[in-house]
Amino acid sequence: MMLERSGDHDFGYELHEGSPVRIQWHFYGQSELPVAVQTWEIPAGGFEGMHAHTENDIPLEEIYIVIEGTGCMRVDDETFDIATGDSVLARVGTSHDLRNTGNGPLKLLVVWGNPGTADYSNFGSAKLAQAARATFSANRPA
Repeated sequence: MMLERSGDHDFGYELHEGSPVRIQWHFYGQSELPVAVQTWEIPAGGFEGMHAHTENDIPLEEIYIVIEGTGCMRVDDETFDIATGDSVLARVGTSHDLRNTGNGPLKLLVVWGNPGTADYSNFGSAKLAQAARATFSANRPA
């Protein structure tokens, strides 16, 4: 199947002793990419539950991208207020939790998998991403 519509294969799940969450694991069992691509919907007041993925467990790195809503993400000793368009990286071994702080659902795109490297440096978008990061760093107040 080349098309998967929103809600076609979603299910309820409780993550890391958190509250119930709706998840859709996109193209589960079909994509050959070495990552999981999921959309999550966390209800108002809901949370993921504090947890870590360590080298002794299953070493996973996770990227959370907010599609809709507001939340609070804790990664080790840092806390971030997040909103639509924001993204957070939880590296292997970091303790992290995500909470919905809004009145409506918090919708996210979550990509996770075993860390590794891939070389995309010859792609035009990779070159522009590198330049954008360099410009941001150069213009960042000290």
